Amino acid sequence: MSLDRFRIGFVPLVDAALPILAHELGFAEEQGVGIEMVRDVTWAAVRDRLLYGHTDAAHMVAPLAIATTLGRDRPAVPMAVPFVLGLNGNAITFSTALGEACGLGEGLGDPIAVGTALRAVAARQRLRFGVVHRHSSHNYMLRYWLAGVGIRPDTDVDIVVTSPPFAADALAAGEVDGICVGEPWNSIAVDRGVGRIALATAQIWRRGVEKVLAMRADQAEERRDAVLRLIRALHAAAAHFIDSETVEQSAEILSRPHYLDAPMGAILRAITDRIRVVPGGEPVHYPDFMFQYREAANFPWRSQAGWLHAQMVRWEGLPFSNADAATAQGVFRPDLYRAALVGSGAPLPGASSKLEGALIEPIGAGSTQGRLVLGSDRFFDGRAFDPDDIPGYLAALP
Repeated sequence: MSLDRFRIGFVPLVDAALPILAHELGFAEEQGVGIEMVRDVTWAAVRDRLLYGHTDAAHMVAPLAIATTLGRDRPAVPMAVPFVLGLNGNAITFSTALGEACGLGEGLGDPIAVGTALRAVAARQRLRFGVVHRHSSHNYMLRYWLAGVGIRPDTDVDIVVTSPPFAADALAAGEVDGICVGEPWNSIAVDRGVGRIALATAQIWRRGVEKVLAMRADQAEERRDAVLRLIRALHAAAAHFIDSETVEQSAEILSRPHYLDAPMGAILRAITDRIRVVPGGEPVHYPDFMFQYREAANFPWRSQAGWLHAQMVRWEGLPFSNADAATAQGVFRPDLYRAALVGSGAPLPGASSKLEGALIEPIGAGSTQGRLVLGSDRFFDGRAFDPDDIPGYLAALP
């Protein structure tokens, strides 16, 4: 059988799992799709391979797809995001010295309490945090939390870029005092004894959008049928990924040298929502540390893209533009997601946008197919994001 082939760029992270599993376990082939994974260690390299045609799609930090479309740092190239590869899954890890100075305990801290302790330390010494890219959810989540607890990014603390696989090395070398990175690299830092996990980013924004499947918008249209089949393969892989009976198989596949090249145990902990916070400690269970598949987690809500764009405007000092906001939200393509999964029985949200951060308890949501229940998506400070009033939202921020 002739397959429609996709070369997919990725950075070695647990949330690259879905295209890897779709390839390794035959979900892609069942859809007439062939996948070749192309490994890089920086998000800039993943983006550039995609833009210059060396790959067809990419595992990508969501804000980078938006920034590329808007022409931030380089000439604009329209991008399409038809599928979210996962929500949350990152953590903020302090060096052991900073963790001790902040009085971190044996479990995950409270965002307000940890922030208060960190503010006192930052008043005495200049701290530096590493994030994986300027245009990353890691950068925006870290900044959102810091500002919310009274620490001014770029004024009170420095934020620099470090590659995910080298984040633990940066901590060990004393180049940074903390990192915000995806798994398994927080766990690697803890297991090496050079870091202590302070917070999961799910504590900052529950159900926050993280990695996405990104491709050039022109390719999404030219290869529409193949893209829809790729989405179906990824959706099947997501169902497999969250199955408690298959987690060890998934961890073993991801640990292989040509994928994450990381200890299977650290990967397995991330998949099963268990986090080793301190060196030698017992893993702490934090439900939904990583979130895929359930509650239409892979659906590309345009309001999620809107929040990311609002943070871009906030932290880059840009004037707000309705046209840019519409372009940014248009990068996320719920139309392609729906077209791929119609008739499959998967829940399909009836809306393409929602009020982010407004849900405290699970609630039924309108759907055009299947039964959809959405869980809490709260921000740690209790704010909500209305994609229809971004200027009002920005004006109310500290």
